[in-house]
Amino acid sequence: MMIVMYSEPKKSAADRKQQTHERIVEVASRAIRRGGFGGAGVADIMKEAGLTHGGFYAHFASREALLAEAGGRACDESLALASQVAAAAPCGQSLSAIVNAYMSPQHIAAIDRGCPVSALGSELPRQAQEVRRRVTAHIERMVDLIARQLPDRGDGRAREKAMSMVCALIGTTMVARAVDDPKFSAALCDATTKQLSSDAG
Repeated sequence: MMIVMYSEPKKSAADRKQQTHERIVEVASRAIRRGGFGGAGVADIMKEAGLTHGGFYAHFASREALLAEAGGRACDESLALASQVAAAAPCGQSLSAIVNAYMSPQHIAAIDRGCPVSALGSELPRQAQEVRRRVTAHIERMVDLIARQLPDRGDGRAREKAMSMVCALIGTTMVARAVDDPKFSAALCDATTKQLSSDAG
């Protein structure tokens, strides 16, 4: 009787380096949303990723390069989630589903995992051009996603309406997180949800 031994192939050094790189970016994407760009120190990010500070430059040319990639990752995750919410919604309810998810208590509470623009909005004008370029692309994609859910999406005014909706979502989230009264925070979100639902019709 022949016994065949099987073992998974060992990961190459390049594979391991890529996995480590991804882990650093993932940790950094949460750190910048949680503590802001200024609060995302390289040493703390590397420690949270389970790595030593000395290994940082094997993956990134600079702190700014990490922040740009981490910001891009946060943007991609946020848009992917909004797209999933839209795709899972019943026919004709995708826009309401996106608005409700964005204005939900869960999103308001999850600053380190939610939309990076609402988490970092006031800091973004002072960031490096690469960070702002990625954020700009993200906002444009958010506008396009919202515009595709509007009843008048074939109309030229749909994109303009989508722009105002995206601004309302981001702005309300920032204010709802800023106030120290949970009931007032929830009321702000409810008011925007109702207004956007009315505007979408």
